[in-house]
Amino acid sequence: MPSRKSKQPKPAAVEASETPEPAAEVAVEEHIADVEPVETAEGDDEASEGSPKAGSEDGGSGGATPKITMDERAAKMAELRAKMRDSTAANRKDLIAEHNKSKYSAKEAARNEKQRRLAETLREAVDAEDRGEDLERRKNWEYSIEENDEWEKRKARKERRADFQFHDDAHAARRKYKKDLDLIKPDLAAYQAQKEAALGLGSSSAVQSFSSGSTSNALTASEHLYRDANSLLYGDNKPSEEAIDRVVSKLNLDIDKRAKFSRKRTNEEEGDITYINERNRVFNKKIARFYDKYTAETRASFERGTAI
Repeated sequence: MPSRKSKQPKPAAVEASETPEPAAEVAVEEHIADVEPVETAEGDDEASEGSPKAGSEDGGSGGATPKITMDERAAKMAELRAKMRDSTAANRKDLIAEHNKSKYSAKEAARNEKQRRLAETLREAVDAEDRGEDLERRKNWEYSIEENDEWEKRKARKERRADFQFHDDAHAARRKYKKDLDLIKPDLAAYQAQKEAALGLGSSSAVQSFSSGSTSNALTASEHLYRDANSLLYGDNKPSEEAIDRVVSKLNLDIDKRAKFSRKRTNEEEGDITYINERNRVFNKKIARFYDKYTAETRASFERGTAI
């Protein structure tokens, strides 16, 4: 019996000594498992960038992939960001330009241009005054005699055309004739062809043959080309179809204008004139707006002659 009691505690001791070993192994394995992901995470870039083994495993049959360092990646990213900034600035600049273009109309642009030229003129006048120069005299030095004569003619013609009052029928007819002449553009090519046909010359030797020809033939051709009131030639001119169409369109335009013309009469809608000037007309209109409903019967009685 005692021997059996001494033998029974041994298996318990053995079990007690064997049970800590699996717990220690589990703890070590858990510690390794916790540490390994950190090591692999830190080594991924190294394996992908600098490890020849990884390159041989990934592209064993296709060759080694190009190696890109972090500096190259940073430079590429900086380049892309610079392009993005430039494109954003260009798009915003175009957007502002389109907005300003739609904001200002052609009339406003013309007014701004007029103001700019006026500012330049004033600045030139101030600069000339500071230098002690006569601005008008300095500008006149830049014009030739021919340009001055042309300017005087244009100024006189403009003053004559600014007179829209009716003087007599002859004056009105002359104004209409001058206005129609502005719409006629001379056809120099057709005139040159007519001149060559009248003189019997070619286009290249017109002047030379005309000077070397006989005097009598030249005078006859000149008389046929440049006719006056004493010429007996009449009705031999054949206008082109374009010239006929141009005359017909001008006549139709005059007929349409004459049909649509209507002289505006300012007092036609208002009726009787109850004012002596424009200021009095506006005042009477304001008074009528407030008091016509009270004085309409009284005014009607005065007009009928039945007022008390």
